[in-house]
Amino acid sequence: MSKRNQTILSEFILLGLPIQPEQQPLCYVLFLAMYLTTVLGNLLIIMLIYLDSHLHTPMYMFLSNLSFSDLCFSSVTMPKLLHDMQCQVPFIPYADCLTQMYFFLFFGDLESFLLVAMAYDRYVAICFPLHYTTIMSPKLCLSLVVLSWVLTTFHAMLHTLLMARLWFCEDNVIPHFFCDLSALLKLACSDTQVNELVILFIGGLVVVVPFLLILMSYSRILCSILRVPSSRGIRKAFSTCGSHLTVVSLFFGTIIGLYLCPSANNSAVKETVMAMMYTVVTPMLNPFIYSLRNRDIKGAFRKACCRKKIPFHM
Repeated sequence: MSKRNQTILSEFILLGLPIQPEQQPLCYVLFLAMYLTTVLGNLLIIMLIYLDSHLHTPMYMFLSNLSFSDLCFSSVTMPKLLHDMQCQVPFIPYADCLTQMYFFLFFGDLESFLLVAMAYDRYVAICFPLHYTTIMSPKLCLSLVVLSWVLTTFHAMLHTLLMARLWFCEDNVIPHFFCDLSALLKLACSDTQVNELVILFIGGLVVVVPFLLILMSYSRILCSILRVPSSRGIRKAFSTCGSHLTVVSLFFGTIIGLYLCPSANNSAVKETVMAMMYTVVTPMLNPFIYSLRNRDIKGAFRKACCRKKIPFHM
């Protein structure tokens, strides 16, 4: 298509969720409750880890970063979705769309790397308990967190710059509730081959490799526990690892299915539902799976509550 027939769009229209108008009030209340649960749950984890000096350990440092990542990851899309559900014509400016896409990729990638760091931390703690403090030194933990932030910055910026070079035709309707990378590529009139290759190769390194490393860490943990059989230990291991792997599979599975293994049979409705799983459900579940079931977190919460009660009684 010639350049003169192309249009520089100033805004996009987000179709939002495939729900009937009569179901919209109920869905609005449901998504608002899920978003508030995500925000409050992750903020609670961050505050408890910050206030309790006993939680200033590598595992909880990773947990606090994961909670921050989940909080921001959900906040990239959910406030806009809730706002658009109350609008007649939900539009988003072109610059805001690219900004949303950047931060969506950034915090999504950051969560991926942090989950790897947490899985490695648990592997060292369970398989090499006597050498844990030596291996998981403050320097290594800080390096893993900094490396995660640096890699996600460059990866998100790469996709954003590649998207910014594309031309878009008059069709500005995005069949999604946020500026999704694959949805924007379908609207582009210019050649998207470079973008697709970057998604396939670099995206594969950012998503598939961390997923395999997490599976490898938890498989080593299970093998280590099964070597010294104990009914209580086995139940606890399968309960903990099973819940962790369920959330990890939900997060990585939907991402791999959407971006790395796209299917021609995937409808816009199916892609939207799959996106909801890792943008809304996973950030809401992570505080309960990784933190609020934890005995140390429960103890820190009780101590925080006691501090509030003592001045009141005095």
